[in-house]
Amino acid sequence: MKHYEVLFILKPTLTEEEVNANLEFVKGVLTKNGAELETIVPMGTRKLAYKIKKYERGTYFVIYFKAPTILIAELERVLRITEELMRFLIVKYESKKEIMAWEKLSRGIKQSKKEIKPLDSPEIQ
Repeated sequence: MKHYEVLFILKPTLTEEEVNANLEFVKGVLTKNGAELETIVPMGTRKLAYKIKKYERGTYFVIYFKAPTILIAELERVLRITEELMRFLIVKYESKKEIMAWEKLSRGIKQSKKEIKPLDSPEIQ
């Protein structure tokens, strides 16, 4: 099983019950297709960088999970046709370093600045 995260943004006009129903729907799609849910991180309602479908805000969620590769196509298909969902992003963690980062993120541990190495770029003088 591979390590993944899915971030999705729901419309801000949804009631709390509708938000919870959509979250349960996404969780259901994942578990029915063989995923092991690790952590669900509700990030709350935030301002978007730009308007999406005339909305300036959105309710964010991140789900960390392990799943077979076949699940991703089905998850993408279902998320694309869900009307209450404005955007989504699925990230796959492959290398050992990425998987270690996934494990820390799924437990809610933030990475220290020592662990995050800057890109090698020439200094501007």
